[in-house]
Amino acid sequence: MKGLRLAFTASVLCASALLPGPGTAWAQQAKSGSGSSAAKAPAKPAASTPAAPSYAQRYAQVCAACHGANGRGEMQGVPALAGQPSFYAITQLFLFREGRRANEAMTAVAKTMTDDDMRGFSEFIGTLAPVPAPPLATPPDAARMARGKQLATEYKCVFCHGDDFSGGQQVPRVAQQREEYLATTLQEFKSGKRPGYSMAMSEALRPVPAADLDTLAYYLARFTPAAK
Repeated sequence: MKGLRLAFTASVLCASALLPGPGTAWAQQAKSGSGSSAAKAPAKPAASTPAAPSYAQRYAQVCAACHGANGRGEMQGVPALAGQPSFYAITQLFLFREGRRANEAMTAVAKTMTDDDMRGFSEFIGTLAPVPAPPLATPPDAARMARGKQLATEYKCVFCHGDDFSGGQQVPRVAQQREEYLATTLQEFKSGKRPGYSMAMSEALRPVPAADLDTLAYYLARFTPAAK
């Protein structure tokens, strides 16, 4: 257990090392703008050289078919990326690339990514605003929602995911995530099929009865923060 914990801690450290430090972009811009006014302007690129596509464009080409142009697609079992923190996104890409998470399609994509690619895609994903779940044909079952809220409180889901379940840093947004994806993910964490980047979720779900996981997923998929 100790060795596994250390291995996944190392994974998080490796993934976090891929993220730029605070103010990196500003510092680079300031550095490029420093110097005397007599300094020569950088040579313009040749007109025939096409500009590299932005990561917004690359997301549209590589990711949008499954995850949606705005980060919330319609494909069954595919998670919404809208509203996910960039640190969480880059950690997941790292785990896919290194074979720590098992998904054939995502592994194939992540295997082609350089460290810069993972930074670029995750930073773009971090700019995607949360997208509400589409309206349901029937209103949520009040009793089941009450039971889901009780479970989330009893098992302290808010400690990591926040009172509004919006997550942060390496913790994902789970509010209004796709229900079938949440149910599968919770089951895989509990069974150990999905090891994650730490043992936190497996340990948190150990005391939760398997029958209650679907209720948690039902509640979180329909959770709406109280109006402020």
